[in-house]
Amino acid sequence: MDIQSTVKNLHPLEIKIILFYKKDAELTIEKVEKDLGFKPGNGNQALSWLAGKGIVREIRREAKGFFELTGLGRQWKEQGTPEERIVEFIRLKQGVRLPEIAQTLGLDNKDVGSAFGVLSKLGVLAMDADKRVSAALPPEALVNGRPGKGGAAERLALVRALLDKAAAAEGGLLSQEDLSEAELALMAGGYAKKRGAAGAAFRETDRETVVFGFTEDRDAVARSLEAAGITGEETGILTPEMLESGSWKGKAFRSYNVQVPPTRLIVGRTNPYAQFLEEVKDKLASLGFEEFDGPLMETEFWNSDALFMPQFHSARDIHDVYYVADPEKAQAIEEPWLSNVAAAHENGGTTGSRGWNYAFDREFTRRLILRSQGTVLSAKQLPKAKIPGKYFGVLRCFRYDRVDATHLSDFYQTEGIVLGEEVNLRTLLGMLDMFAREVAGAKEVKYVPGYFPFTEPSVEVHIKHPVLGWFELGGSGIFRPEVTASLGVNVPVAAWGLGIDRMALMALGLNDLRELFTYDIEDVRRRRSAQ
Repeated sequence: MDIQSTVKNLHPLEIKIILFYKKDAELTIEKVEKDLGFKPGNGNQALSWLAGKGIVREIRREAKGFFELTGLGRQWKEQGTPEERIVEFIRLKQGVRLPEIAQTLGLDNKDVGSAFGVLSKLGVLAMDADKRVSAALPPEALVNGRPGKGGAAERLALVRALLDKAAAAEGGLLSQEDLSEAELALMAGGYAKKRGAAGAAFRETDRETVVFGFTEDRDAVARSLEAAGITGEETGILTPEMLESGSWKGKAFRSYNVQVPPTRLIVGRTNPYAQFLEEVKDKLASLGFEEFDGPLMETEFWNSDALFMPQFHSARDIHDVYYVADPEKAQAIEEPWLSNVAAAHENGGTTGSRGWNYAFDREFTRRLILRSQGTVLSAKQLPKAKIPGKYFGVLRCFRYDRVDATHLSDFYQTEGIVLGEEVNLRTLLGMLDMFAREVAGAKEVKYVPGYFPFTEPSVEVHIKHPVLGWFELGGSGIFRPEVTASLGVNVPVAAWGLGIDRMALMALGLNDLRELFTYDIEDVRRRRSAQ
């Protein structure tokens, strides 16, 4: 070990540990923080740094038992234990049955039954032949939920003391070593559980304590510190206030390593994903597309019914969309679109279709949900669209889904439509190729036949990610007449709804959708700049 170099790189926390303890001392995180008055976490930092420098080493590990206060225990601490609350209730109202006690106090029947069993054994409460509960002690002996004297008083006072002690302890932890025999017996009697602790005041748990000891290098380092007059109390920051008041005079300052690379400072930069979204918008606007947008909350009508998705379709299942609790329904749906769409579902209306042949529910169609697909805004754009015309949106959507590397429960879609007499499948494939290759940056692209109730033909576009492999970028197709004619459009309409989050995986060089929304965006920025 280079003693002089090591001394220069010691943190004040490390210095204090080296100088405070003798070479044969045994150190733990808790001991160091208590003896030296460190803040929580500082002991762990300092011992880890010293172990990395070879000044301390792990000598053993000790498993210790603890009782941790549960959420139920905290509730009991604030509101009173079931025993305390029942005793206070009976003090005020004699001769009631257990279900009435449970209902009045807002307790479960099983908890009331268990508490009564304890109190009856202690001679505090009694039950008559009609199963009515009364105090077995004089009413004046029941004060603030506790019997005035005897074994019952001691037991309930012991429970209250344990709750108060745990609530005041750091992390709500009580060491088993610090509890008396009576307290341990109480825990073993049902107040603490190792598994299924949701119904107990305490959770029994084991924690491992690491014990450290100094290495042979400690003495040499300590001598060098003493010779240099370093105590660990040196000032590390020179502030304007210290310069103004002159309080810096006479203070010892820590030395600075000017060769340490400075922290990278990012000033006024946007989130990489937000920047990517803006670039996509700029690209589409430069191609002559007009942007549309709309509220996150939509009706079943625009989200699904206007897209010729039958009301009994599996995508209407509650597990696929998020329903709005209040208000539940919109006041009305615009006409003539409601009647046109209802007719298209029931018998095809004037679209030339036979429809789905069921009775369209005009109440259900007003149900409010969080939009589950961007196509809802394409449908809303149709009645006011120019022909020929090109429209797009970058929209937040919400679906119930298992979150993984390629799925999120809320996500962005880029949605768009192209209207015109000459629009056909080749028009659509050209747009899909642009998104896959120019926006996402994919090298390998393939098109797969798909099915959507509102398009025919329907196409899915898939791209190959270097790590995640092939995945679907999104769906597309030519809107069916049941959609366009019902909303006043009588020309072909090419439509797409693509996962722009997945495009960003390729474009930003990422391997997981969750990285797009992480609070730590430094790595995303580095990958973005490397693209």
